[in-house]
Amino acid sequence: MKTRYSFGGDEHVYVEVDEEMSLEAFFVALSLRNAVAEANIPGVTEICPANASFEVRFNPDVISPDEMMARIKELEHKAEAGEKRLDTRIVEVPVYFQDPWTHETLMRFRERHQDPEATDLEYAARINGYDSVEAFIEAYHSQPWFVSMVGFVAGLPFLYQLVEREKQIEVPKYLRPRTDTPKHTVGIGGCFGCIYSVRGAGGYQMFGITPMTIFDPTQTVSYLQDFMVFFKPGDIVKWKPIDRAEFDRIEAAVKDGTYTPRIAEVTFDLEAFNADMAGTNAKLMEALNGV
Repeated sequence: MKTRYSFGGDEHVYVEVDEEMSLEAFFVALSLRNAVAEANIPGVTEICPANASFEVRFNPDVISPDEMMARIKELEHKAEAGEKRLDTRIVEVPVYFQDPWTHETLMRFRERHQDPEATDLEYAARINGYDSVEAFIEAYHSQPWFVSMVGFVAGLPFLYQLVEREKQIEVPKYLRPRTDTPKHTVGIGGCFGCIYSVRGAGGYQMFGITPMTIFDPTQTVSYLQDFMVFFKPGDIVKWKPIDRAEFDRIEAAVKDGTYTPRIAEVTFDLEAFNADMAGTNAKLMEALNGV
C-alpha cells in the first residue's frame, strides 16, 4: 500500500492508505489513526476516520501544516506493523425487505434510475446474477457486514460485506440522486451497504427499512442515552429479515423504551478471516445465538 498525504485547507491533513477499500486498508488506516491519537501531537483537535483513510484537524496557530504532515508521516511505520485483531461487537439489525415505504419512494424517482421498468431490488438481483429477488435478498443478509466508517450524514454507517471479493454484491447508485429517502432505509451504493439515519436526499438503491433507531440527537431512545449515534467503525452487522407484524412490534418497542438490540461481544481477526472466511463468519454469527 502506498499512503497518500494531502492538505485540506490550512487546518486539515488527509491521509489515504489506499484508493481501494479493503479490510487490510481499513486496519492500516485504523492503526495509523490510533498512533496519531496516542502521540498527542500539539494542536490536534480532531481525528475523523473513514473507510481506508482518515483526516486530522489541527490548530495552525499551534503547529504548521507542514510540521503536522511530517509528524504523521513519522508514525507510518507503526501502522504497517499494527494490530490486525479488533475487539468489537456483532449487532443483529432487523430489516423489513420489500416494504411499502421505500417502494413508494423508488416508484416516484424511476426516471432517475438505470432501469425505470424494474424496482431497485429487481435491478440489483439481475446485474448481480441472481435468478430472483428472493435469492438476492438471501445473499444480502446471509453473511455479516463490517462497519468501515460512520458519517457523511450523522449516524449513517457504511458497511462492507464480509465475503470474498468476487462474491461481493455491487450496485451503482441512481443516475441522479433522489430528493427523498425514508428514514432507516437499508440499501447499497457501489460495494457499500448503508442505513439512512435520517430522512433526506440520497442515491443508494433501496431494499428495505429497519425499525431500529440508529441516531437520536435527543438521546431519549433507551439504548442511545449514552451516545446519540449507535454505530462505530469496526462494528459487525447481521441483517435479520422480518415481516410487517414484526416491524410494527419492534417500532413500538423502540418508542416505549422496551427494545434492546441483540449484541454480542466478539473479536475480529483479519488473518483468521482471510484464511477461512466462511468459518469466521459462522463463528461471528453464532455469538448472537447466546444473547
